Amino acid sequence: MGEAVSEDAMAAETSGVDYKRLAVDGLWSNNVVFGQLLALCPLLAVTGTATNGLGMGLATTAVMMVSGLSVSLLRNAVTPEVRIPAFVLIIAAIVTLVDMAMNAWVHELYKVLGLFIPLIVTNCAILGRAEAFASKEGAVPALFDGVVMGLGFTFVLVLLGAVREIIGGGTLFANASLLLGDAFSFLETTVISDYRGFLLFVLPPGGFLALGFILAGKRLIEKRLGSETEDPVGCAPGEGHTA
Repeated sequence: MGEAVSEDAMAAETSGVDYKRLAVDGLWSNNVVFGQLLALCPLLAVTGTATNGLGMGLATTAVMMVSGLSVSLLRNAVTPEVRIPAFVLIIAAIVTLVDMAMNAWVHELYKVLGLFIPLIVTNCAILGRAEAFASKEGAVPALFDGVVMGLGFTFVLVLLGAVREIIGGGTLFANASLLLGDAFSFLETTVISDYRGFLLFVLPPGGFLALGFILAGKRLIEKRLGSETEDPVGCAPGEGHTA
């Protein structure tokens, strides 16, 4: 009887939630970087290589998943007056656990990312999703939202890191086996052999340039897709019809 009640409650929580729309928003339309222009500090600071971007993205995704789930489960127990401090404490506790786990199991990556792991607490995107979505929805939608938002952020981190690494040094996912473990050694690739590199893209100004070109590319893609769906025939209203 209790199991049936819990299943009914979960079904009620998930009803009316458009998971396809959530996925599109998290990965593209309302992407943490593309749509909201948040988390630019870690984005530009740690994306010297795609490996660093992948590590930071996975850590942030873990925090967004667990924090969204936790806030959703506790939303009825937290009064509106203290919800923001409570959410910050929840996120800080989760970030501390992630920080300790990375120090224990991926210590080399932990040393590379350094201070930016604890600074995940200050990521406005995490607190923003906790306040705007997780605090108003059930556990399953909140967890799904954390997954897609985190993966969207990871995608941008890896993409920006890959652009900077290829142009800056001619490699892709350099030192992946050292930073992430032997299981990631297959990612290590030399894209341009005998390449001396372009120092500008390794430095912070190169991060700004690369991000600007990526954002411009996204706008062009959206404009192209929009023009194709608005008038596929190429006729103005009233043209091509006979009386």
